Amino acid sequence: MLWTGGLKSLLPHVLRRIIRCNRLSISNTSGMAEGYEQANIVILHKSLADDFEKFCHANDGPLPLLYRSQPGDWKCPSLRSDSGIRPDCLQYRKYEHGACTGSLKSLKEYSEQLKDMVTFYLGCSFSSEKAILKAGIPIRNIEQKCNASMYKTSVPCNSISMFHCNLVVTMRPIPESKLGAAVLATSGLKEAHGAPIHIGDPGLLGIQDLSKPDYGDPVHLHPGDVPVFWASGVTGVEAIINSRAPLAFTNSPDCTFITDLEKGNVRSSGEAPQVHCISRDPLHFSIVSAEAAQKINTLETLIGIDPGERGIGHLRRPGELLGACLAMSAAGSVLLTTGFPTHYSQQPPEENDGPPGALAIAAMLQALQKRVAIVTDHRAMELNKKIIEEAVQLGILKKPIPLLSYQKENANSALMFLCENGNPGRPRFDHLVAIERAGMAADGNYYNARKVNIKHLVDPIDELFLAAQTIPGITTTGVGDGGNELGMGKVKDAVKKHIKNGDIIACDVEADFTIVAGVSNWGGYAIACALHVLRCCDTHERYLRRALGRPRAPSQRPWLPALPSVPKEEKLLKALVQLGVRSGKTASLEMEVDGLPFYSTHSLMIEKLL
Repeated sequence: MLWTGGLKSLLPHVLRRIIRCNRLSISNTSGMAEGYEQANIVILHKSLADDFEKFCHANDGPLPLLYRSQPGDWKCPSLRSDSGIRPDCLQYRKYEHGACTGSLKSLKEYSEQLKDMVTFYLGCSFSSEKAILKAGIPIRNIEQKCNASMYKTSVPCNSISMFHCNLVVTMRPIPESKLGAAVLATSGLKEAHGAPIHIGDPGLLGIQDLSKPDYGDPVHLHPGDVPVFWASGVTGVEAIINSRAPLAFTNSPDCTFITDLEKGNVRSSGEAPQVHCISRDPLHFSIVSAEAAQKINTLETLIGIDPGERGIGHLRRPGELLGACLAMSAAGSVLLTTGFPTHYSQQPPEENDGPPGALAIAAMLQALQKRVAIVTDHRAMELNKKIIEEAVQLGILKKPIPLLSYQKENANSALMFLCENGNPGRPRFDHLVAIERAGMAADGNYYNARKVNIKHLVDPIDELFLAAQTIPGITTTGVGDGGNELGMGKVKDAVKKHIKNGDIIACDVEADFTIVAGVSNWGGYAIACALHVLRCCDTHERYLRRALGRPRAPSQRPWLPALPSVPKEEKLLKALVQLGVRSGKTASLEMEVDGLPFYSTHSLMIEKLL
């Protein structure tokens, strides 16, 4: 047997000759023929080939098709210069009616059956190893001299005829400081599965135990490592098993076919990727292009002007809009809350900053097919019901939004509200958003900007945000313009120092993400615009769909009509005036918000954001 230490430097045709002669004592091809592509192999009867090819195209993240042979054609000139597929894999597997019935060193004894079979060559993640190492990133399974870890997930692939299965992924532990480099190194390697499809907690993919891979070996994480998951070509094996094809062959998952194709022809999408943490419990990162991130940061800058000269520039935290929207983009269910009863002597006491922004967010979430609900004060249920009805009639919302109220009945009320049967493992909502919602101060009271205590008008919805801090899987965002709004606890020290009456009115309750705007409605409009930017970002959209299916064409963007517009917001503000909802600063029933005229200030901001 040959010593394996120098295999990575051998040319592919030399390695294939050695494999053909059965002179290797290794169990996988990871790290071999450095600089050359490796491929997974699927061999099927010709009657199934067309459907399997369609299955590959429908799931091209895990199954990037390099080549499809003709029936009985064992050679592939575009991938190798010598011999044929029958003897040149380190190990094959034979499947009969969905069951693995043996491991083989060669397929020569099945030459007669192979005359009616088609060979598919599929891209392999082993092909990306050189790029990862070149970026200065360790590959732990090579360090640990073991196979890579591969896992079945709970993520369904797109089914084609008899071919169906859940996605299989390869996990590589990557130091957190190297995540961006790992994504950048692999994002252009489309034939090697491209960028990761998930970064963080394996449970979000339905993987319960990293120490028990379905294929390969356990790979141990070092302190500071984050599990990073790439789509795997072993997905094709699962599809073969579920299809129950009478006869099929594949390579063993760790023993891929070594081609003559040189690596390095990276196809760039033109969008340099960035990695951002959107949750620490469970650990979850998201990916976005640098171009989309810059657009969203520009939106954040636009809304950060201070028309009221209240000093909010001291509260701004750059990047919070991007983080919040990445978290919302990943969420399936979002709970919104708004309502600031600053006009305590009026009926209704609510101001008109907040509801328009909340509805702008809700409209975009609806259009993105997310579940969305609003929680508000019990005394304001009827008012908010009318506002939602108006929004539907004006075409802002596609359909009414569930309207909820929250009352504290016992110590577990918040947990029961947020989770099914109070079980923290089954949250009803993935993300909570408060926009211009009265926030609890350090003394337990709620204050308007003039430091008047309005606690008697406010239900304790803050408790939901406090409870969310203890429930894995729920992230939160607060949007405000003065520091006394729910979620502004993250900047309370700056509020106390720079905002008038801040030492009394500052909200004490934090959110994971804090968006500060000159007017809170602007924050809502910016969130809606940022969610649109993210969904139009190919890098982010691919990450959301786990590299399954095809990206939408620019003409197929049904969420576009949900963006805020000057005509829609003008009609909504008129409806609020008709309902007696007043401007926050002046209590006026005119076309203004926070004392600023709609036509020369707010309409201009909407146009700038768009």
